[in-house]
Amino acid sequence: MESTVPYLIIFFGTIILYYIFKFFYLPKIYGSIGEFQVSRTLKRLNKKDYIVHNNIYLKKNGRTSQIDHLVISIYGIFVIETKTYKGWIFGNENSKYWTQTLYRKKYKLYNPILQNWSHINFTKGLSRSLAFNHYFPIVVFAGKAKLKRIESSVPVIYRRKLIRTIRRKKDVLFTHGEMHKINAVILNYLVSGSKIKKEHRKHTKKTVKRSKKRANFGACPRCGGKLIIKNGKHGKFHGCSNFPKCNFTKSIK
Repeated sequence: MESTVPYLIIFFGTIILYYIFKFFYLPKIYGSIGEFQVSRTLKRLNKKDYIVHNNIYLKKNGRTSQIDHLVISIYGIFVIETKTYKGWIFGNENSKYWTQTLYRKKYKLYNPILQNWSHINFTKGLSRSLAFNHYFPIVVFAGKAKLKRIESSVPVIYRRKLIRTIRRKKDVLFTHGEMHKINAVILNYLVSGSKIKKEHRKHTKKTVKRSKKRANFGACPRCGGKLIIKNGKHGKFHGCSNFPKCNFTKSIK
C-alpha cells in the first residue's frame, strides 16, 4: 500500500499540472502564436508607406493600453486586434459579448470591436496631434475559428485577407513627413518592461468597472457619448448622441 502512494501523488500531480497548463498557459501560447503570424504577415507592407508596431504598450497619466498591431501609414492609422480561437464565432458589432461554439458548447468572449475602439480612443487622447478621425479598426482571427455570422461595419477577417483589407484604403491622408511625425509622437508614449504588464492588468480591471458604471448611467461604451432614445423601423432604441461618427445602438428592454 505504501509503495503505491508515491505513484498516486505523481498521477494526481500530473493531472493538476495538465489542467493548469490547459486553462492558464495554453491560451496565452495560442495568442502569442496568432500575434506572431499577423506580425509576419504585416512585413509584406511597403516600408516606405507603412510603419508597423507589434504588441506595444502605450502609457499616459498612469493609464495604459496594449495594442496588438498598430500600422501608421500615409493612408491612415490601422489598429488591429488579433484573436486566436477555435470553433464557430458569432457576433454583432454593438453587442457586449460574442459567442464561441466549440464541441457543442457555447462560450462568451468580449466583443473585440469594442475592445479595439477603446485602444483607438486611448491613442487619440495621448496628444492633440493624434486627435483626428483617420483611424481604421480591424479584427483579425488568426486561429482555426470559422466566422459564421458576424454583423459589423468594422472588418472582421481571417489573417489571409489582412493585407488586402489594408490596401483597400487608397486615399492619401498624410504626407510621409506627417506619417513620421505621428510615429514620433507614438514613440514618446511607448513603454516596455516587465512591470508594465502588471500595471496594464490593474488598469484593465479599473476600465471594466468604469464601463459598467457608464452603462448604468446610459453612456456609450464605445466613445463615452450620451445614449438617447431614438425611433426606428422596429420601434424605439438607444442610440449614441455622436452619430454618425459613432453608430453604437442598444435595444430597449
